[in-house]
Amino acid sequence: MSGTANTSATLLSGKMKKDESFLGKLGGTLVRKKKSKEVSDLQEEGKNAINAPMLPTGTDIHPEDTLLEENAERIMLDPTSRENLKFKDLLKVLIDWINSELEEDRIIVKDLEEDCYDGQVLQKLFEKLSGRKLNVAEVTQSEIGQKQKLQTVLEAVNELLRPHGWTIEWSVDSIHSKNLVAIVYLLVALAMHFQAPIRLPEHVSVQVVVVKKREGILQTALVTKELTSTTEMMLGRFERDAFDTLLDHAPDKLNVVKTSLITFVNKHLNKLNLEVTELESQFADGVYLVLLMGLLEDYFVPLYNFFLTPESFEQKVHNVAFAFELMQDGGLKKPKARPEDVVNLNLKSTLRVLYNLFTNYKNSE
Repeated sequence: MSGTANTSATLLSGKMKKDESFLGKLGGTLVRKKKSKEVSDLQEEGKNAINAPMLPTGTDIHPEDTLLEENAERIMLDPTSRENLKFKDLLKVLIDWINSELEEDRIIVKDLEEDCYDGQVLQKLFEKLSGRKLNVAEVTQSEIGQKQKLQTVLEAVNELLRPHGWTIEWSVDSIHSKNLVAIVYLLVALAMHFQAPIRLPEHVSVQVVVVKKREGILQTALVTKELTSTTEMMLGRFERDAFDTLLDHAPDKLNVVKTSLITFVNKHLNKLNLEVTELESQFADGVYLVLLMGLLEDYFVPLYNFFLTPESFEQKVHNVAFAFELMQDGGLKKPKARPEDVVNLNLKSTLRVLYNLFTNYKNSE
């Protein structure tokens, strides 16, 4: 019995030593791996610290930055600019505009980065604004398919905008990588080119972080990007008309023009016992514009089509926009001014609309 017990004890002792030896080796391996990872992390941390000494506070180095090819760059919105109130206002105006345009398609945009990057919304928006159908797949889930769609859409957009002097501040890669600045640049350009019935906030600028790789070292810089200027400057991209020339080269004749326009509109509005003395203010709610179009085209405008006593900004914009529709129905070109500009008492916009009516109906009785 005792011999057997001793033998068992010896075997057990040997097994335990073997297990301890195995666990020891395993533990040593784990410790070495952990230390190796810590060293690797420290090296990576040191590399980032060396490569990006001037990185703005609050901006993180992304892993893909260290993988940039030589002379390549990546642009991202500075976090402080994202909270800029005017920038937020611009985003809201653009989102509301897209949703209004694509309402019939039952498309609802909530976030420009998440909803515009794959090309689906941009395709529908461009088709609606241009009246042109693009030859692209309706829905694509793959990255390759999305980029192919974006390529087709952006080629059509660039072909349309470039001849009008627009600087192309977007690309397939920047849009697909959800670069908000590039997406906003594109939408602002489309809104201005197609004279969207919206008022873009003026002088909106943001700061972007530009990360570049030079000789294997990451370099960063803050760059200011102007997304919108003044309404007049943005509208100045469009073809100038005779009224622009008049204001620029013969401002002394402005009062003469005003007098001629007042005489013209009163000649017709007097038929309804109405009279205008101030052009910029009395047309701002759109009522006189709607009534004037009915008189010029010799028809009665049903009262349910517009607000006879508008109270809100939206109701006034509705009236002016409706008057613009009546003008186009009468064969006139779409007004260069926007309804919001007339409602906001922009004299030049109001005069331009009335001057257009004057040149087309001055011989009307």
